Amino acid sequence: MLYIVGLGLGNEKDITLRGLEAVQKSDKIFIEAYTSLLSFGLSSDGLSTLLYGKPVILADRETVEEKADEILSAAADSDVAFLVVGDPFGATTHTDLVVRAKKLGIDVKVVHNASVMNAVGVCGLQLYHYGETVSIPFFTDTWRPDSFYEKIQKNHGLGLHTLCLLDIRVKEPTLESLCRGKKQYEPPRYMSVNTAIEQLLEVEQNRGENAYGEDTMCFGFARLGSEDQKIVAGTMKQLESVDFGAPLHCLVIVGKTHPVEEEMLDFYRTV
Repeated sequence: MLYIVGLGLGNEKDITLRGLEAVQKSDKIFIEAYTSLLSFGLSSDGLSTLLYGKPVILADRETVEEKADEILSAAADSDVAFLVVGDPFGATTHTDLVVRAKKLGIDVKVVHNASVMNAVGVCGLQLYHYGETVSIPFFTDTWRPDSFYEKIQKNHGLGLHTLCLLDIRVKEPTLESLCRGKKQYEPPRYMSVNTAIEQLLEVEQNRGENAYGEDTMCFGFARLGSEDQKIVAGTMKQLESVDFGAPLHCLVIVGKTHPVEEEMLDFYRTV
């Protein structure tokens, strides 16, 4: 049996009772490590010691994407739990792991939990007033993609809010190491609200189609779901200078608002 267990957003205690039961009955426990341990502020030892009482194996991006056979092989003969911060099918999907398990005849059970996709509701913007979610990647000197622009523009035209998920680069091989055939990794990087807005405004300046601008109202989020989460509302220009602190961050570009949404927006305004 393969259990895919959502852990929620705050810390290791946000696991559900069903999720904890799955962990306790599993012979092996893996945890997705390329986005998750940062938000928990814990090592794998911390997870097992504080709550789960069993060794937890870190599963980095390569393990999940390139060595999934190791996880599935174990699940073919015993109970295995694969832990995911947030919800298993929220912002980061694990559909491929499920499909491969089912093709091998391995039973799969999913235990859901909160994810960024619904937790942003804390700001007061109604979830059914959101359009398509977009991802904002880090720009480089030679790669400055703007495919998200059309989606934001479409949402804007419909009066819908846009959730922007910000880039996370963990255990990314350097270009030089790939050329040499021996992997070396870049230092971890987590996009801030400030960087996201800087890049968004650069794209708007280049495109000039008025999808948004410096005066567009937004919400900036940091460490969503944790005890020290930070939520600030303001224009892009205002939020660009706000110190949101440690990652993880995300951004919402506000569309047409309802009076109740306006009240909540005022509650979080910078000025």
